Amino acid sequence: MKTLCVSLLLAICSTASSAQDVTARLAGRVSPEVAALVQQLATSAAARGLPVDPLIQKAIEGSAKGVPADRVAIALRAVSGQLDAAAAALQQAGAAPDTDAIAAGAFALNAGLSDQDVTTLAQVSRPSSSVAATLRVASTLAAMGVPAAQTVALVTQVIEAGGSTAEVLALPADVMAGVSRGHGRGRDVTPAEAAAGLSRAAAARANAPGQTKPKPGKP
Repeated sequence: MKTLCVSLLLAICSTASSAQDVTARLAGRVSPEVAALVQQLATSAAARGLPVDPLIQKAIEGSAKGVPADRVAIALRAVSGQLDAAAAALQQAGAAPDTDAIAAGAFALNAGLSDQDVTTLAQVSRPSSSVAATLRVASTLAAMGVPAAQTVALVTQVIEAGGSTAEVLALPADVMAGVSRGHGRGRDVTPAEAAAGLSRAAAARANAPGQTKPKPGKP
């Protein structure tokens, strides 16, 4: 009973501290009605083990751009839903539901990936490469204009071909380098076309004689 009381006290204190932090970070940066909604959503998210930073950042971003409060409110509720969906997708993959991975999963959903895409990427991530990092790479590729299915395929191919964590993290820069090389040769190369070239290279590497494919591990 004593242990339970201590746990409940710690949870209450943590929630109160989180609420104070949200209030302090939003002070003077968003309208009162937006601040109140963020406080409400953040308190609920924290109670469910979800990160609150994406909510705070969305509110500040919208207000800084002069977006009307009602539209900011719609965006905030969408982010809240994405956080829940990301947590569920990670749980489906058997991944540890840490706040970094959940935030990265929500970013991936916002970039156009599906719940199943998040689950797939979490499943192919190896212990040496965090789920959060893999999802951020995929999110960046999707935001650059690489179609979701192609993004998932590319990241999966590189990992399964034995690509290091550094190689996975470098994929967005490699795509941009491919686009730049095309422009340097007088050709308009889209991010999707550059990503396709990287996929072919990863496939060739995976099929090279003597190449042993690592088995994807669930983090």
